[in-house]
Amino acid sequence: MDVTDATFVTEVVERSKQGPVVVDLWAAWCGPCKTLGPILERVIEATGGKVVLAKVDTDSNPQISAEFSVQSIPAVYAIKDGKVVDGFVGALPEHKVQEFVDKLLPTEEQSEVAQLIAVGDEASLLAALELDPPNEVAITALAELLARDGRTDEALALLDRVPESEHTRRIAALARTADSIEGIDIEARLLALLDQVKEDEAARQEYLDLLELLGPGDERTISYRKQLTAKLF
Repeated sequence: MDVTDATFVTEVVERSKQGPVVVDLWAAWCGPCKTLGPILERVIEATGGKVVLAKVDTDSNPQISAEFSVQSIPAVYAIKDGKVVDGFVGALPEHKVQEFVDKLLPTEEQSEVAQLIAVGDEASLLAALELDPPNEVAITALAELLARDGRTDEALALLDRVPESEHTRRIAALARTADSIEGIDIEARLLALLDQVKEDEAARQEYLDLLELLGPGDERTISYRKQLTAKLF
């Protein structure tokens, strides 16, 4: 797949939490890129989807190039769980590319964990965590399932096992508010809470949770955050 500055986080960083992603930084004018590209495509296609190839045109996507501090191309990086785990620069022969990709392939246990996560019910996610207790994808998926089921304490306890992120904050907000927001008008509830946020910690937490559920992409979130700041300060 072709990846751009705008889609890199979703298509590479987030996807790498499900399985390894190989990022190929290339340009149309680069001769060695034209040699390496088809080799990468052939070797990675043979993994049957266990490894994903993300191609980045460095001329069109300077932000990604800057993130990797690219000095020359082709430059290839392997990403797992949002982090660079391997890489090389220059056009390697096919047997070397094969060795590079083979090191990224999941073990039998990792494949089983991925399959259990894909099923996604409580029993499967618990089984995945039996095999791989620190697996963040399984932890957050189970936490969200429990949050939606109203099992707040269990969901929040699970989230304590992983680093905080925008995703975990949203799940935590869902866990804390699941019993109280069904069928309500969120905007009306935010306005009702606004006069309480300065003195009432529980009201302030509920207000913040509702903003998490609206999400940063909702234009109302910015407005309500400004109103919160005005009330607090």
